[in-house]
Amino acid sequence: MDIKIVTTTAFTDQEPGTSGLRKKVTIFQQQNYLENFVQSIFDSLDDFQGQTLVVGGDGRYYNKTAIQTIIKMAVANGFGQILVGQNGLLSTPALSAIIRKYQAFGGIVLSASHNPGGLQGDFGIKYNISNGGPAPEKVTDAIYEHSQNITEYKTVATDSIDLSQIGKTKIRDTLVEIIDPVADYAELMEELFDFSAIKQLFNSGFKMCFDAMHAITGPYAKTILEQKLGAVTGTVINGIPLEDFGGGHPDPNLTHAHELVDIMYGKNSPQFGAASDGDGDRNMVLGQGFFVTPSDSLAVLAANATLVPGYKDGLAGIARSMPTSEAADHVADALKIDCYETPTGWKFFGNLLDANLATLCGEESFGTGSSHVREKDGLWAVLFWLNILAVHKKSVEDIVREHWTKYGRNVYSRHDYEGVDSKAANALMENLYHTFSHLKGKKFGKYLVEYCDDFGYIDPVDRSISQNQGMRIGFQDGSRIVFRLSGTGTEGATLRVYLESFEPDTTKHHLDAQKELADLIKLADEIADIKKYTDRDKPSVIT
Repeated sequence: MDIKIVTTTAFTDQEPGTSGLRKKVTIFQQQNYLENFVQSIFDSLDDFQGQTLVVGGDGRYYNKTAIQTIIKMAVANGFGQILVGQNGLLSTPALSAIIRKYQAFGGIVLSASHNPGGLQGDFGIKYNISNGGPAPEKVTDAIYEHSQNITEYKTVATDSIDLSQIGKTKIRDTLVEIIDPVADYAELMEELFDFSAIKQLFNSGFKMCFDAMHAITGPYAKTILEQKLGAVTGTVINGIPLEDFGGGHPDPNLTHAHELVDIMYGKNSPQFGAASDGDGDRNMVLGQGFFVTPSDSLAVLAANATLVPGYKDGLAGIARSMPTSEAADHVADALKIDCYETPTGWKFFGNLLDANLATLCGEESFGTGSSHVREKDGLWAVLFWLNILAVHKKSVEDIVREHWTKYGRNVYSRHDYEGVDSKAANALMENLYHTFSHLKGKKFGKYLVEYCDDFGYIDPVDRSISQNQGMRIGFQDGSRIVFRLSGTGTEGATLRVYLESFEPDTTKHHLDAQKELADLIKLADEIADIKKYTDRDKPSVIT
Protein backbone atom coordinates (compact mmCIF):
# COMPACT_ATOMS: atom_id res chain seq x y z
CA MET A 1 0.00 0.00 0.00
CA ASP A 2 1.19 3.48 -0.81
CA ILE A 3 1.73 6.38 1.54
CA LYS A 4 -0.87 9.09 0.97
CA ILE A 5 0.07 12.75 1.20
CA VAL A 6 -3.03 14.74 2.15
CA THR A 7 -3.17 18.49 1.68
CA THR A 8 -4.46 20.37 4.72
CA THR A 9 -4.86 23.83 6.23
CA ALA A 10 -3.63 24.87 9.67
CA PHE A 11 -5.97 25.41 12.62
CA THR A 12 -5.11 28.36 14.85
CA ASP A 13 -6.19 26.76 18.15
CA GLN A 14 -3.82 23.81 18.56
CA GLU A 15 -1.54 25.13 21.28
CA PRO A 16 -1.03 22.39 23.93
CA GLY A 17 -1.81 23.25 27.54
CA THR A 18 -0.33 21.75 30.70
CA SER A 19 -1.60 18.30 29.65
CA GLY A 20 -1.64 18.34 25.87
CA LEU A 21 -4.42 19.51 23.57
CA ARG A 22 -7.93 19.34 25.03
CA LYS A 23 -11.04 20.35 23.16
CA LYS A 24 -14.64 19.32 22.73
CA VAL A 25 -15.12 16.08 20.80
CA THR A 26 -16.93 18.01 18.07
CA ILE A 27 -13.82 20.12 17.49
CA PHE A 28 -11.63 17.05 17.11
CA GLN A 29 -14.18 15.64 14.67
CA GLN A 30 -13.55 18.49 12.24
CA GLN A 31 -11.95 17.33 9.01
CA ASN A 32 -8.15 17.03 9.44
CA TYR A 33 -8.16 18.49 12.97
CA LEU A 34 -6.79 15.38 14.68
CA GLU A 35 -4.58 14.55 11.70
CA ASN A 36 -2.99 18.00 11.75
CA PHE A 37 -2.04 17.72 15.41
CA VAL A 38 -0.72 14.18 15.10
CA GLN A 39 1.40 15.11 12.09
CA SER A 40 2.67 18.14 14.01
CA ILE A 41 3.79 15.81 16.81
CA PHE A 42 5.70 13.63 14.34
CA ASP A 43 7.17 16.66 12.54
CA SER A 44 8.56 17.96 15.83
CA LEU A 45 10.49 14.71 16.49
CA ASP A 46 13.86 13.54 15.17
CA ASP A 47 15.24 10.07 14.44
CA PHE A 48 12.11 8.06 15.29
CA GLN A 49 12.05 6.00 12.10
CA GLY A 50 12.04 2.30 12.98
CA GLN A 51 11.41 3.09 16.67
CA THR A 52 8.51 2.04 18.93
CA LEU A 53 5.44 4.19 19.64
CA VAL A 54 2.95 3.36 22.43
CA VAL A 55 -0.70 4.37 21.93
CA GLY A 56 -3.69 4.15 24.24
CA GLY A 57 -6.30 6.12 26.09
CA ASP A 58 -8.96 6.26 28.76
CA GLY A 59 -11.75 4.77 26.65
CA ARG A 60 -13.77 7.95 26.30
CA TYR A 61 -15.85 8.66 23.19
CA TYR A 62 -13.76 9.04 20.00
CA ASN A 63 -10.85 7.10 21.54
CA LYS A 64 -11.04 4.12 19.18
CA THR A 65 -11.59 6.29 16.09
CA ALA A 66 -8.58 8.43 16.93
CA ILE A 67 -6.38 5.38 17.50
CA GLN A 68 -7.13 4.02 14.02
CA THR A 69 -6.09 7.39 12.56
CA ILE A 70 -2.90 7.51 14.64
CA ILE A 71 -1.88 3.96 13.68
CA LYS A 72 -2.17 4.73 9.96
CA MET A 73 -0.25 7.99 10.33
CA ALA A 74 2.47 6.40 12.47
CA VAL A 75 2.95 3.73 9.80
CA ALA A 76 3.18 6.36 7.07
CA ASN A 77 5.69 8.38 9.07
CA GLY A 78 8.00 5.41 9.55
CA PHE A 79 7.62 4.03 13.08
CA GLY A 80 8.87 0.45 13.24
CA GLN A 81 6.52 -0.81 15.95
CA ILE A 82 3.29 0.42 17.52
CA LEU A 83 2.10 -0.98 20.87
CA VAL A 84 -1.62 -0.41 21.42
CA GLY A 85 -3.67 -1.28 24.50
CA GLN A 86 -6.42 -3.84 23.89
CA ASN A 87 -9.68 -2.07 22.97
CA GLY A 88 -7.63 1.12 22.78
CA LEU A 89 -7.29 1.21 26.57
CA LEU A 90 -4.21 2.24 28.53
CA SER A 91 -4.21 4.23 31.73
CA THR A 92 -1.84 7.18 31.62
CA PRO A 93 0.53 5.70 34.26
CA ALA A 94 0.42 2.29 32.54
CA LEU A 95 1.37 3.89 29.23
CA SER A 96 4.29 5.59 30.94
CA ALA A 97 5.37 2.27 32.47
CA ILE A 98 5.20 0.53 29.07
CA ILE A 99 7.28 3.24 27.39
CA ARG A 100 9.94 2.75 30.04
CA LYS A 101 9.84 -1.06 30.14
CA TYR A 102 10.11 -1.51 26.37
CA GLN A 103 12.38 1.50 25.80
CA ALA A 104 9.92 3.00 23.35
CA PHE A 105 10.69 6.24 21.56
CA GLY A 106 7.54 7.80 22.99
CA GLY A 107 3.79 7.49 23.31
CA ILE A 108 0.51 9.17 22.48
CA VAL A 109 -2.03 9.42 25.30
CA LEU A 110 -5.66 9.94 24.32
CA SER A 111 -7.43 11.46 27.28
CA ALA A 112 -8.96 14.59 28.71
CA SER A 113 -8.20 13.19 32.17
CA HIS A 114 -10.91 14.14 34.67
CA ASN A 115 -13.06 16.06 32.18
CA PRO A 116 -16.51 14.68 31.18
CA GLY A 117 -16.74 12.39 28.15
CA GLY A 118 -19.34 11.41 25.55
CA LEU A 119 -20.36 12.90 22.22
CA GLN A 120 -20.82 16.34 23.79
CA GLY A 121 -17.89 15.91 26.16
CA ASP A 122 -14.17 16.51 25.95
CA PHE A 123 -11.31 14.78 24.18
CA GLY A 124 -7.56 15.18 24.51
CA ILE A 125 -4.25 14.11 23.09
CA LYS A 126 -0.73 14.52 24.40
CA TYR A 127 2.71 13.21 23.55
CA ASN A 128 4.98 11.50 26.10
CA ILE A 129 8.72 11.27 25.55
CA SER A 130 11.12 8.35 25.98
CA ASN A 131 11.37 8.67 29.78
CA GLY A 132 7.61 8.01 29.90
CA GLY A 133 6.71 11.55 30.94
CA PRO A 134 4.75 14.36 29.27
CA ALA A 135 6.65 16.29 26.63
CA PRO A 136 8.51 19.30 28.09
CA GLU A 137 7.70 22.81 26.97
CA LYS A 138 10.41 22.88 24.29
CA VAL A 139 8.69 19.93 22.61
CA THR A 140 5.13 21.22 23.01
CA ASP A 141 6.26 24.61 21.72
CA ALA A 142 7.70 22.90 18.63
CA ILE A 143 4.46 20.93 18.13
CA TYR A 144 2.45 24.13 18.25
CA GLU A 145 4.78 25.87 15.81
CA HIS A 146 4.45 23.02 13.32
CA SER A 147 0.66 23.03 13.75
CA GLN A 148 0.55 26.68 12.68
CA ASN A 149 2.48 26.04 9.48
CA ILE A 150 1.27 22.59 8.44
CA THR A 151 0.25 22.08 4.80
CA GLU A 152 0.09 18.28 4.53
CA TYR A 153 0.04 15.06 6.53
CA LYS A 154 0.95 11.44 5.81
CA THR A 155 -1.25 8.37 6.16
CA VAL A 156 -1.81 4.97 4.55
CA ALA A 157 -4.96 3.47 3.05
CA THR A 158 -5.55 0.26 4.97
CA ASP A 159 -8.32 -1.53 6.83
CA SER A 160 -8.84 -0.69 10.47
CA ILE A 161 -7.04 -2.83 13.04
CA ASP A 162 -9.12 -5.10 15.30
CA LEU A 163 -8.33 -3.52 18.67
CA SER A 164 -10.23 -6.18 20.60
CA GLN A 165 -7.83 -9.05 19.84
CA ILE A 166 -4.37 -9.33 21.42
CA GLY A 167 -1.89 -10.09 18.67
CA LYS A 168 0.39 -8.72 15.95
CA THR A 169 -0.32 -7.28 12.50
CA LYS A 170 2.15 -6.06 9.87
CA ILE A 171 1.30 -2.91 7.94
CA ARG A 172 3.98 -2.04 5.39
CA ASP A 173 7.21 -2.15 7.45
CA THR A 174 5.50 -1.50 10.79
CA LEU A 175 4.55 -4.14 13.35
CA VAL A 176 1.33 -3.22 15.15
CA GLU A 177 0.86 -5.17 18.40
CA ILE A 178 -2.29 -5.17 20.51
CA ILE A 179 -1.22 -5.78 24.12
CA ASP A 180 -2.84 -6.54 27.46
CA PRO A 181 -3.27 -3.07 28.99
CA VAL A 182 -3.03 -4.30 32.61
CA ALA A 183 -0.32 -6.98 32.74
CA ASP A 184 2.86 -4.88 32.63
CA TYR A 185 1.47 -2.36 35.10
CA ALA A 186 0.33 -5.04 37.55
CA GLU A 187 3.77 -6.65 37.39
CA LEU A 188 5.39 -3.31 38.28
CA MET A 189 3.07 -2.85 41.26
CA GLU A 190 4.05 -6.29 42.58
CA GLU A 191 7.69 -5.22 42.47
CA LEU A 192 7.02 -2.06 44.49
CA PHE A 193 4.58 -3.15 47.19
CA ASP A 194 4.31 -5.94 49.75
CA PHE A 195 1.43 -7.85 48.20
CA SER A 196 1.72 -10.55 50.87
CA ALA A 197 1.12 -8.04 53.69
CA ILE A 198 -1.79 -6.44 51.84
CA LYS A 199 -3.32 -9.88 51.22
CA GLN A 200 -3.11 -10.57 54.96
CA LEU A 201 -4.82 -7.24 55.61
CA PHE A 202 -7.77 -8.22 53.41
CA ASN A 203 -7.83 -11.73 54.88
CA SER A 204 -8.20 -10.19 58.36
CA GLY A 205 -11.59 -8.81 57.43
CA PHE A 206 -10.40 -5.39 56.25
CA LYS A 207 -12.81 -3.87 53.72
CA MET A 208 -12.38 -1.12 51.18
CA CYS A 209 -14.36 0.50 48.37
CA PHE A 210 -12.68 1.62 45.16
CA ASP A 211 -14.71 3.82 42.82
CA ALA A 212 -13.35 3.58 39.25
CA MET A 213 -16.02 6.08 38.12
CA HIS A 214 -16.68 4.06 34.93
CA ALA A 215 -13.23 5.13 33.76
CA ILE A 216 -9.97 3.45 32.81
CA THR A 217 -8.87 2.20 36.24
CA GLY A 218 -11.70 -0.33 36.57
CA PRO A 219 -9.90 -3.25 34.85
CA TYR A 220 -6.65 -2.43 36.68
CA ALA A 221 -8.32 -2.26 40.09
CA LYS A 222 -10.32 -5.46 39.56
CA THR A 223 -7.20 -7.37 38.50
CA ILE A 224 -4.96 -6.08 41.28
CA LEU A 225 -7.31 -5.53 44.22
CA GLU A 226 -9.85 -8.30 43.76
CA GLN A 227 -7.88 -10.98 41.90
CA LYS A 228 -4.27 -10.57 43.06
CA LEU A 229 -4.79 -9.17 46.57
CA GLY A 230 -7.97 -10.98 47.53
CA ALA A 231 -10.29 -8.07 48.21
CA VAL A 232 -13.89 -9.28 48.12
CA THR A 233 -15.72 -9.22 44.80
CA GLY A 234 -17.55 -5.92 44.57
CA THR A 235 -14.77 -3.94 46.21
CA VAL A 236 -14.44 -2.10 42.87
CA ILE A 237 -17.58 -0.17 41.98
CA ASN A 238 -18.34 1.48 38.64
CA GLY A 239 -15.57 -0.70 37.26
CA ILE A 240 -16.53 -0.96 33.57
CA PRO A 241 -15.01 1.82 31.39
CA LEU A 242 -17.73 3.62 29.44
CA GLU A 243 -17.36 6.13 26.62
CA ASP A 244 -19.32 8.74 28.58
CA PHE A 245 -18.18 7.58 32.05
CA GLY A 246 -21.78 6.65 32.78
CA GLY A 247 -22.82 10.27 32.40
CA GLY A 248 -20.65 11.23 35.36
CA HIS A 249 -17.76 13.61 35.82
CA PRO A 250 -14.70 11.35 36.35
CA ASP A 251 -12.93 13.65 38.79
CA PRO A 252 -12.16 11.96 42.14
CA ASN A 253 -13.08 14.70 44.57
CA LEU A 254 -15.70 15.18 47.26
CA THR A 255 -18.16 16.71 44.79
CA HIS A 256 -17.98 14.36 41.81
CA ALA A 257 -17.18 11.07 43.60
CA HIS A 258 -20.35 11.50 45.66
CA GLU A 259 -21.29 7.81 45.58
CA LEU A 260 -18.03 6.87 47.29
CA VAL A 261 -18.32 9.78 49.72
CA ASP A 262 -21.84 8.66 50.71
CA ILE A 263 -20.53 5.15 51.35
CA MET A 264 -17.53 6.28 53.41
CA TYR A 265 -19.55 8.76 55.49
CA GLY A 266 -22.47 6.35 55.95
CA LYS A 267 -23.18 3.66 58.50
CA ASN A 268 -21.04 0.52 58.52
CA SER A 269 -18.61 2.00 56.01
CA PRO A 270 -15.51 0.07 54.96
CA GLN A 271 -12.23 1.04 56.60
CA PHE A 272 -10.74 2.50 53.43
CA GLY A 273 -12.12 4.27 50.38
CA ALA A 274 -10.46 5.48 47.20
CA ALA A 275 -11.33 6.71 43.72
CA SER A 276 -9.48 7.41 40.51
CA ASP A 277 -10.20 9.58 37.49
CA GLY A 278 -10.78 9.29 33.75
CA ASP A 279 -7.27 8.23 32.75
CA GLY A 280 -6.17 6.72 36.06
CA ASP A 281 -3.55 9.23 37.15
CA ARG A 282 -5.44 10.89 40.01
CA ASN A 283 -6.62 9.55 43.35
CA MET A 284 -8.80 10.43 46.30
CA VAL A 285 -8.28 8.70 49.65
CA LEU A 286 -10.85 8.43 52.43
CA GLY A 287 -11.08 6.80 55.83
CA GLN A 288 -14.32 6.18 57.68
CA GLY A 289 -15.93 9.61 57.67
CA PHE A 290 -12.52 11.16 57.03
CA PHE A 291 -11.12 12.87 53.92
CA VAL A 292 -7.38 12.97 53.29
CA THR A 293 -6.35 16.04 51.30
CA PRO A 294 -3.96 15.27 48.43
CA SER A 295 -1.37 17.51 50.07
CA ASP A 296 -1.56 15.54 53.31
CA SER A 297 -1.52 12.28 51.37
CA LEU A 298 1.79 13.17 49.73
CA ALA A 299 3.26 14.09 53.13
CA VAL A 300 2.05 10.87 54.79
CA LEU A 301 3.40 8.70 51.96
CA ALA A 302 6.76 10.45 52.20
CA ALA A 303 6.93 10.08 55.98
CA ASN A 304 6.16 6.34 55.75
CA ALA A 305 8.00 5.51 52.53
CA THR A 306 10.60 3.21 54.07
CA LEU A 307 7.82 0.85 55.20
CA VAL A 308 7.21 0.01 51.52
CA PRO A 309 9.62 -2.41 49.76
CA GLY A 310 10.11 -0.25 46.68
CA TYR A 311 11.19 2.72 48.82
CA LYS A 312 12.87 0.96 51.77
CA ASP A 313 16.20 2.71 51.08
CA GLY A 314 14.66 6.15 51.56
CA LEU A 315 13.86 9.10 49.33
CA ALA A 316 16.26 11.16 47.25
CA GLY A 317 13.93 14.12 47.63
CA ILE A 318 10.32 15.26 47.39
CA ALA A 319 8.75 17.53 44.79
CA ARG A 320 5.42 19.33 44.92
CA SER A 321 3.65 21.82 42.71
CA MET A 322 3.64 25.39 44.00
CA PRO A 323 -0.10 25.45 44.92
CA THR A 324 0.23 22.19 46.87
CA SER A 325 0.40 22.73 50.62
CA GLU A 326 3.73 22.87 52.41
CA ALA A 327 2.97 19.71 54.43
CA ALA A 328 5.57 17.77 52.45
CA ASP A 329 8.17 20.46 53.22
CA HIS A 330 7.94 19.63 56.93
CA VAL A 331 8.58 15.95 56.21
CA ALA A 332 11.52 16.80 53.96
CA ASP A 333 13.00 18.98 56.70
CA ALA A 334 12.72 16.13 59.21
CA LEU A 335 14.28 13.66 56.75
CA LYS A 336 16.98 16.19 55.82
CA ILE A 337 16.21 15.93 52.12
CA ASP A 338 15.28 18.59 49.58
CA CYS A 339 11.70 19.52 48.74
CA TYR A 340 11.34 21.12 45.30
CA GLU A 341 8.55 23.58 44.48
CA THR A 342 7.61 23.43 40.79
CA PRO A 343 4.91 24.88 38.54
CA THR A 344 1.70 22.90 38.10
CA GLY A 345 2.03 20.15 35.49
CA TRP A 346 3.62 16.73 35.86
CA LYS A 347 6.16 17.45 33.13
CA PHE A 348 8.05 19.66 35.59
CA PHE A 349 8.80 16.67 37.81
CA GLY A 350 10.42 14.66 35.01
CA ASN A 351 13.86 16.25 35.15
CA LEU A 352 13.97 15.95 38.95
CA LEU A 353 13.09 12.25 38.78
CA ASP A 354 15.52 11.53 35.94
CA ALA A 355 18.33 13.27 37.83
CA ASN A 356 17.46 11.33 41.02
CA LEU A 357 16.85 14.57 42.88
CA ALA A 358 13.34 13.46 43.87
CA THR A 359 11.60 10.13 44.45
CA LEU A 360 8.05 11.14 45.40
CA CYS A 361 6.05 13.90 43.70
CA GLY A 362 2.61 15.32 44.25
CA GLU A 363 0.08 17.93 43.25
CA GLU A 364 -2.90 19.20 45.22
CA SER A 365 -5.11 18.31 42.25
CA PHE A 366 -5.34 14.72 43.49
CA GLY A 367 -2.14 13.59 41.77
CA THR A 368 0.67 11.64 43.44
CA GLY A 369 3.47 9.57 41.94
CA SER A 370 7.07 8.50 42.13
CA SER A 371 10.13 7.54 40.14
CA HIS A 372 8.52 4.23 39.07
CA VAL A 373 6.92 6.06 36.11
CA ARG A 374 6.91 9.65 34.85
CA GLU A 375 3.22 10.35 35.42
CA LYS A 376 1.09 10.67 38.49
CA ASP A 377 -0.49 7.35 39.33
CA GLY A 378 -3.85 6.91 41.06
CA LEU A 379 -3.88 3.18 41.75
CA TRP A 380 -0.21 3.26 42.82
CA ALA A 381 -1.12 5.80 45.52
CA VAL A 382 -3.97 3.57 46.71
CA LEU A 383 -1.64 0.56 46.94
CA PHE A 384 0.90 2.71 48.82
CA TRP A 385 -1.80 3.55 51.38
CA LEU A 386 -2.82 -0.10 51.64
CA ASN A 387 0.79 -1.08 52.29
CA ILE A 388 1.05 1.54 55.07
CA LEU A 389 -2.26 0.41 56.57
CA ALA A 390 -1.07 -3.20 56.50
CA VAL A 391 2.07 -2.28 58.45
CA HIS A 392 0.57 0.16 60.97
CA LYS A 393 -2.71 -1.72 61.51
CA LYS A 394 -4.35 1.61 62.37
CA SER A 395 -7.16 3.56 60.77
CA VAL A 396 -6.62 6.14 58.03
CA GLU A 397 -7.73 8.90 60.41
CA ASP A 398 -5.38 7.77 63.17
CA ILE A 399 -2.42 7.69 60.78
CA VAL A 400 -3.15 11.21 59.54
CA ARG A 401 -3.78 12.66 63.01
CA GLU A 402 -0.55 11.13 64.34
CA HIS A 403 1.21 12.69 61.36
CA TRP A 404 -0.26 16.09 62.25
CA THR A 405 0.84 15.68 65.86
CA LYS A 406 4.41 15.11 64.72
CA TYR A 407 4.66 17.63 61.86
CA GLY A 408 1.82 20.09 62.45
CA ARG A 409 -1.27 20.44 60.29
CA ASN A 410 -1.33 22.46 57.09
CA VAL A 411 -5.01 23.39 56.94
CA TYR A 412 -5.74 23.53 53.23
CA SER A 413 -8.48 23.95 50.65
CA ARG A 414 -8.96 24.71 46.96
CA HIS A 415 -11.89 26.71 45.62
CA ASP A 416 -12.65 26.31 41.91
CA TYR A 417 -14.71 28.76 39.89
CA GLU A 418 -15.43 26.79 36.71
CA GLY A 419 -16.63 28.08 33.35
CA VAL A 420 -15.80 31.71 34.10
CA ASP A 421 -15.77 34.09 31.15
CA SER A 422 -12.18 34.02 29.89
CA LYS A 423 -11.90 37.78 29.51
CA ALA A 424 -13.20 38.35 33.03
CA ALA A 425 -10.82 35.74 34.47
CA ASN A 426 -7.83 37.29 32.73
CA ALA A 427 -8.91 40.75 33.88
CA LEU A 428 -9.02 39.47 37.46
CA MET A 429 -5.47 38.16 37.20
CA GLU A 430 -4.26 41.35 35.54
CA ASN A 431 -5.81 43.50 38.26
CA LEU A 432 -4.35 41.24 40.94
CA TYR A 433 -0.91 41.58 39.40
CA HIS A 434 -1.13 45.38 39.54
CA THR A 435 -2.16 45.32 43.21
CA PHE A 436 1.03 43.46 44.12
CA SER A 437 3.11 46.62 43.89
CA HIS A 438 1.58 47.92 47.12
CA LEU A 439 0.55 44.73 48.94
CA LYS A 440 3.85 43.80 50.58
CA GLY A 441 3.92 44.90 54.22
CA LYS A 442 0.18 45.62 54.24
CA LYS A 443 -1.89 44.30 57.14
CA PHE A 444 -5.32 42.70 56.76
CA GLY A 445 -6.62 42.03 60.25
CA LYS A 446 -4.23 39.51 61.79
CA TYR A 447 -2.53 38.83 58.43
CA LEU A 448 0.62 40.74 57.47
CA VAL A 449 1.72 40.31 53.84
CA GLU A 450 5.31 39.05 53.80
CA TYR A 451 5.63 38.50 50.05
CA CYS A 452 3.57 38.54 46.87
CA ASP A 453 4.74 37.45 43.43
CA ASP A 454 3.93 35.81 40.13
CA PHE A 455 5.63 32.44 40.59
CA GLY A 456 8.51 31.63 38.24
CA TYR A 457 10.62 28.48 38.14
CA ILE A 458 14.20 27.76 37.10
CA ASP A 459 14.65 24.05 36.51
CA PRO A 460 17.63 22.93 38.64
CA VAL A 461 18.62 20.33 36.03
CA ASP A 462 18.47 22.04 32.63
CA ARG A 463 18.08 25.65 33.88
CA SER A 464 14.99 26.18 31.71
CA ILE A 465 12.74 29.01 32.90
CA SER A 466 8.95 28.99 33.31
CA GLN A 467 7.25 32.26 34.15
CA ASN A 468 3.71 33.36 35.13
CA GLN A 469 2.83 30.15 36.96
CA GLY A 470 0.45 31.55 39.56
CA MET A 471 0.03 34.56 41.83
CA ARG A 472 1.17 33.99 45.42
CA ILE A 473 0.46 35.99 48.56
CA GLY A 474 2.36 34.81 51.61
CA PHE A 475 1.70 36.06 55.14
CA GLN A 476 4.05 36.35 58.09
CA ASP A 477 2.33 33.53 60.01
CA GLY A 478 2.96 31.04 57.18
CA SER A 479 -0.50 31.32 55.64
CA ARG A 480 -0.81 31.52 51.86
CA ILE A 481 -3.31 32.42 49.16
CA VAL A 482 -2.57 31.37 45.59
CA PHE A 483 -4.55 32.38 42.49
CA ARG A 484 -4.18 30.51 39.23
CA LEU A 485 -6.05 29.95 35.98
CA SER A 486 -6.26 26.26 35.13
CA GLY A 487 -5.00 24.92 31.80
CA THR A 488 -7.10 21.72 31.80
CA GLY A 489 -10.57 22.95 30.89
CA THR A 490 -12.15 23.26 27.46
CA GLU A 491 -14.81 25.91 28.08
CA GLY A 492 -14.22 29.37 29.47
CA ALA A 493 -11.69 29.61 32.27
CA THR A 494 -11.35 27.94 35.65
CA LEU A 495 -10.10 30.17 38.44
CA ARG A 496 -8.47 28.17 41.20
CA VAL A 497 -7.95 29.77 44.61
CA TYR A 498 -5.72 27.87 47.04
CA LEU A 499 -5.86 28.65 50.76
CA GLU A 500 -3.49 27.42 53.44
CA SER A 501 -2.61 28.05 57.06
CA PHE A 502 -0.29 26.17 59.41
CA GLU A 503 -1.64 24.92 62.73
CA PRO A 504 0.88 23.41 65.19
CA ASP A 505 -1.65 23.28 68.06
CA THR A 506 -2.91 19.68 68.31
CA THR A 507 -6.04 20.78 70.21
CA LYS A 508 -7.20 22.51 67.00
CA HIS A 509 -6.42 19.70 64.56
CA HIS A 510 -10.00 18.39 64.69
CA LEU A 511 -11.53 21.65 63.43
CA ASP A 512 -13.22 21.92 60.02
CA ALA A 513 -10.89 23.26 57.33
CA GLN A 514 -13.44 25.65 55.78
CA LYS A 515 -14.17 27.21 59.17
CA GLU A 516 -10.48 27.49 59.99
CA LEU A 517 -9.82 29.15 56.64
CA ALA A 518 -12.89 31.42 56.72
CA ASP A 519 -10.87 34.62 57.28
CA LEU A 520 -8.48 33.74 54.44
CA ILE A 521 -11.42 32.94 52.14
CA LYS A 522 -12.90 36.39 52.78
CA LEU A 523 -9.51 37.99 52.33
CA ALA A 524 -8.97 36.24 48.98
CA ASP A 525 -12.24 37.70 47.69
CA GLU A 526 -11.37 41.13 49.06
CA ILE A 527 -7.92 41.26 47.47
CA ALA A 528 -8.88 39.78 44.08
CA ASP A 529 -12.50 41.02 43.79
CA ILE A 530 -13.58 37.49 42.91
CA LYS A 531 -17.32 38.15 43.07
CA LYS A 532 -16.96 41.23 40.91
CA TYR A 533 -14.99 39.54 38.12
CA THR A 534 -16.62 36.10 38.16
CA ASP A 535 -20.16 37.15 39.06
CA ARG A 536 -20.20 34.16 41.43
CA ASP A 537 -21.25 34.09 45.08
CA LYS A 538 -19.50 30.79 45.74
CA PRO A 539 -17.10 28.33 44.09
CA SER A 540 -18.27 25.57 41.76
CA VAL A 541 -16.21 22.97 43.62
CA ILE A 542 -14.54 23.04 47.04
CA THR A 543 -11.87 20.46 47.89
